[in-house]
Amino acid sequence: MGLFDKIRNEFIDIIEWVDDSPDTIVWKFPRYQNEIKMNTQLTVREGQVAVFMNEGVIADVFTAGRHVLTTQNMPVMTTLQGWKYGFNSPFKADVFFISLRQFTNQKWGTKNPIMLRDAEFGPVRLRAFGSYAFQVKDATVFLKQIAATNPTFTVENINEQLRNIAVTRGMDAIAESKIAVLDLASHYDEVSVFVQQKINPEFEEIGLSLTKFLIENISLPEEVEKVLDKRSSMGIVGNLGAYAQFQAANAMEKAAENPSGGGIMGAGLGVGLGAGMAGQMSGVFQQNKFDGNHPVENSSAAVPPVIPVSVQYYLAINGVQEGPFVIEQLNNEIKSGKLTSSTLAWKAGMENWKEASEIEELKNLFQAIPPPLPGI
Repeated sequence: MGLFDKIRNEFIDIIEWVDDSPDTIVWKFPRYQNEIKMNTQLTVREGQVAVFMNEGVIADVFTAGRHVLTTQNMPVMTTLQGWKYGFNSPFKADVFFISLRQFTNQKWGTKNPIMLRDAEFGPVRLRAFGSYAFQVKDATVFLKQIAATNPTFTVENINEQLRNIAVTRGMDAIAESKIAVLDLASHYDEVSVFVQQKINPEFEEIGLSLTKFLIENISLPEEVEKVLDKRSSMGIVGNLGAYAQFQAANAMEKAAENPSGGGIMGAGLGVGLGAGMAGQMSGVFQQNKFDGNHPVENSSAAVPPVIPVSVQYYLAINGVQEGPFVIEQLNNEIKSGKLTSSTLAWKAGMENWKEASEIEELKNLFQAIPPPLPGI
């Protein structure tokens, strides 16, 4: 190193920090035994603050702007160094630059489920996760309480502590909100604001400010969610009779699509399945009556059976059609002698008139009528 270099490096005359990292909170200016001379130019950019520390004691703090260091704008350092009458001598000091920007998208989440008491379900275990953002609010407090004399202090150095605060105080706040578990999803914004207000004082104790706290998800254990899914499914299904009809219709449609699948055995199964499903649907329709498109629940006792319809016959007596007669009336006609086994009779469904003795129902009537008593 030449003489010129020695003279040039003897004193530091430019102090600045070009922050090119996304997560550095505190950066110490590398002084390397060089002394800072008076009238040195200090550049503090927007979103930064520069703190001068003399032998472990925080001295002057400079905000954003260009500063020329003199005893006039360094009152604390001047006092600590014992300069008299504005003597502009070189001095040694540790210079810390602190970033004031927001550090966003910091993740938080419960490592294990947290036990809470819910008004509807009783004791439940919840998991929760989300994100938060913070920034340095008081540089001197943060430097004293957390960063100390570390030459570089990043988000990762403090993130674990901040996450623990977020989880512990956050879950406490969720419990205090008294919001039902099933309603939490619709109140994420309200709960997030409530949690932020509860946590922020603890951040301020170490010179930070919690600028944003977001809840992305609060979930129940998997086995509880499965039970809730079943409960939700039952609510969606609504009328079980209508749902059974729908399921039976789908099964019959599938069977009809492949009636001969698997050969003769497959055909038999398809027919059997169709018949079984038809029987199920018949039972379901009897139990669930429909008013238009809406099923109406009815019990079997509320629906009377169909009134049986009596079979009616017409008789050809002396070439004249008479009737109709029901079975009870035909018994009287036999007793009166009008209806004999050779009398022509007809009922609905018959192609032609037949003698009464050829019709099974009427033939039985003649056998049921006792013959006349002797001598009468």
